[in-house]
Amino acid sequence: MGVTILTDLGMEILIPVCAVVGIAFSLFQWYLVAKVTVGTDKSHSSGDDKNGYAESLIEEEEGINDHNVVQKCAEIQNAISEGATSFLFTMYQYVGVFMVAFAILIFVFLGSVEGFSTKNQPCTYDSTKTCKPALATAVFSTVSFLLGAVTSVVSGFLGMKIATYANARTTLEARKGVGKAFIVAFRSGAVMGFLLAANGLLVLFITILLFKMYYGDDWEGLFEAITGYGLGGSSMALFGRVGGGIYTKAADVGADLVGKVERNIPEDDPRNPAVIADNVGDNVGDIAGMGSDLFGSYAESSCAALVVASISSFGVNHELTAMLYPLLVSSVGILVCLLTTLFATDFFEVKAVKEIEPALKKQLIISTILMTIGIAFVSWIALPSTFTIFNFGVQKEVKNWQLFLCVGVGLWAGLIIGFVTEYYTSNAYSPVQDVADSCRTGAATNVIFGLALGYKSVIIPIFAIAISIFVSFSFAAMYGIAVAALGMLSTIATGLAIDAYGPISDNAGGIAEMAGMSHRIRERTDALDAAGNTTAAIGKGFAIGSAALVSLALFGAFVSRAAISTVDVLTPKVFIGLLVGAMLPYWFSAMTMKSVGSAALKMVEEVRRQFNTIPGLMEGTAKPDYATCVKISTDASIKEMIPPGALVMLTPLIVGILFGVETLSGVLAGSLVSGVQIAISASNTGGAWDNAKKYIEAGASEHARTLGPKGSDAHKAAVIGDTVGDPLKDTSGPSLNILIKLMAVESLVFAPFFATHGGLLFKLF
Repeated sequence: MGVTILTDLGMEILIPVCAVVGIAFSLFQWYLVAKVTVGTDKSHSSGDDKNGYAESLIEEEEGINDHNVVQKCAEIQNAISEGATSFLFTMYQYVGVFMVAFAILIFVFLGSVEGFSTKNQPCTYDSTKTCKPALATAVFSTVSFLLGAVTSVVSGFLGMKIATYANARTTLEARKGVGKAFIVAFRSGAVMGFLLAANGLLVLFITILLFKMYYGDDWEGLFEAITGYGLGGSSMALFGRVGGGIYTKAADVGADLVGKVERNIPEDDPRNPAVIADNVGDNVGDIAGMGSDLFGSYAESSCAALVVASISSFGVNHELTAMLYPLLVSSVGILVCLLTTLFATDFFEVKAVKEIEPALKKQLIISTILMTIGIAFVSWIALPSTFTIFNFGVQKEVKNWQLFLCVGVGLWAGLIIGFVTEYYTSNAYSPVQDVADSCRTGAATNVIFGLALGYKSVIIPIFAIAISIFVSFSFAAMYGIAVAALGMLSTIATGLAIDAYGPISDNAGGIAEMAGMSHRIRERTDALDAAGNTTAAIGKGFAIGSAALVSLALFGAFVSRAAISTVDVLTPKVFIGLLVGAMLPYWFSAMTMKSVGSAALKMVEEVRRQFNTIPGLMEGTAKPDYATCVKISTDASIKEMIPPGALVMLTPLIVGILFGVETLSGVLAGSLVSGVQIAISASNTGGAWDNAKKYIEAGASEHARTLGPKGSDAHKAAVIGDTVGDPLKDTSGPSLNILIKLMAVESLVFAPFFATHGGLLFKLF
C-alpha cells in the first residue's frame, strides 16, 4: 500500500526513548520537590531564587515559633501517608484475589473456544490463512490481563506516594508565597502524570514485542491477546475508583456534617476526629483512583485501535510502524507535555492568587496546540499515504491526512469539554455564582439550582463527542474513533498533572489548618485548592469524554470480532439489551451513593460520640481518636466496593452466556448512552456545589460578601449542597466512565467465547 518515512527500527527506538525521557523527567521533578525539606533543621537547602529558599517567612515576620510548625507538618504528613498506604494495601489484598480468579476465568473461557486444542486454526477474518490456536490466545490474554492490572495498581500507588510526599511541602512553601506553593504542587502532579504515561506506554510496547516473538506473522491473534492489557488496567481502576471514592466521601461527609454544621468549627480543624481520614481520602480516591482510571482509558484506546488495525492493511501487510501508530502518538504526547510543563514551572512564574487558574488553563491550551503539530508530524512519517481500514466486513480506503484529522478532532473535543466543564464549575463564572446566590433562601433552592446546572452542563460536551464520532467514523470507520479517543488522551501527562495538583493543594490546606498556621497561609492554600477543584472537574470531563469514545471503539471491535453484521435496534433481542444497558448506570450509581451514605452514617455517629465523650476535645486540650475514624472508612469502603464491582464485571458474562452477542451489543450501547450523561451531570453538579461554598467562604467579591461570612445561613446551606454533591462528584460520577469502558473491553476479550458458546437461553427455546 505504500512505505512509511519512519523505518521499523526508527520506530522501535523512538517509542522506548520517549518513554524513558518521560520517566527521567518525572524523577527530575521529584528531585526538585524533595529539595523542600520537612524536618526540624533550620537550614533550608540552597538553590536559585526560583526554586530558592532565600525569602523571609511569614512566621518569622509574625514572630511565631517556626520549629513547632514544621514539626507538626511532618507529623500530620506521616499520619496521612500511613493511612493511605494501609488502606491501599488492604484493598490490594482483596483485589489480588479477584485478579487471580478472573485470570483463571479468562484462561478457561477462551481456551474452551476450540476445546483446548493446540492445533493451528483458520483465521477469523481470513480463512485462507492459518492462525495460532485459541489456547495461545487464552494464555497470552491472561498474561496481558495480569500485566495491565499490575501496571494499573503500580500507577495508582506511586501517584498516592508522590501526593502524600508533596502535601506538607506545599504547605511549607506557602509561607513564602502562593507562587512557590503552586510550583511544588504542580511539579508533584507532573511526577505522577509522566510516570503513568511513560510506564503505560513502555509496558505495552515491550509486551507487544515479546508476544510477537511467539505469534510471528499472526498479528490478528497477537493484538487480540493484547486486549487483555486494557481489561486488566480498567478492572483495577474500577475497584480503586469505587473503593477510594467511598473512603474519601464517607470521611468528608462525616467531618463536614458534625464539624462544620453542628459544632461550627472550621474545615480541617485538628479537633475534628475525622480530619485525618478526610485528608487520606483525597489521596486514595482522587489520586490513586484517578491514576488507575486514566491509565485504563489509555490502555483500552490503544488496544481498541490495535485490534482494528490488525485486520486492516497495516496488519495484513505487516507494516509494523503504521501498526504501532497509536503508540507513536502517545510517545510524541509525552514530549509535548514535557515542554508544556516547563511553561508553568520555568518559563512563567505565578505571583498572585488570580494567576493560578489561568496558569493551569494555559497548560491545556499549550499542550493541545503543540500536540496538533506533533500529531501532524507523526501522521506524516509513520503512515503510508493511502491504506485501508477494516469497516464491518469491507476494507475502506483512507489517506494519512484523514487519520490526522481523526486524532485532531478527538484532541480538540477534549479541550472543548475541559473548557465547558470549567465554565460550569469555576466560581469565576455566573453558573456557580447563581448557585451560590440561591443559598440565600436555604439548602433546598441550592440543591435545585445545582441539579439544573449539572443537567445543563451535559449539552455541549455531548455535541462535542457526537461531532468527533461523526467526523472520525466518516474518515476512518471504527479505527478513526479509537484514534480520536487516543487524541483526547494524548496529553494525558499534562491532564494528570493538573488533576493531581487539586488533591495535593487540598491536603496542603488541611495540613496548614491542623498545624495552626496563620490565617494568611490558609488563604493561600484555599486559593490553590479552589483552582484545584475546577481542574479536578476538568480532569473528570476528559476522563468521561475519552471513556465515551473508547467504549464506542471497543464496541465496534467487539461487533466485528463476534461476527455481528448489523446491530438492529428493532429486533427484540437487541432492544431489551438497550433498555437493560441504559438502566445499569442508575443501578450502579444507586449502589455507590448508598454505600457512601451508610459509611458516612457510621462516621457521623463516631465523630459525635467522640465530641460527647472525650472531655476537653472542643476546648482543644484533649486529642481526638483519629485512628478509629480511619478504620471506619477503610472497613466500609472495602466491604462496599464489592457489589458495584461485581455488577460491572458479571453483567457482560451473564448476558453473553445466557442471551448471546446481539443482546450484549444492546447492553453495551445502552450503558454507553445513559452512562455518559449521568457521569457528566453528576461530576459537574458536585463540582459546582463545592465551589459555590468556596465562593461564599472566600468573600472575594462584593456579591460573595453579602452571602457570607462562614457560619451564616447562606454558608450553611452551601455546606449542605457541597455535602450532597460529594458522592456525586467523587464516587458515582467518576466511577461511571469505568463502567462503560470496562463492560465494552470485557465483552471484546470474551467475544470468541460468546460467539461460540453464548446465547444458551435462545438456543434452548
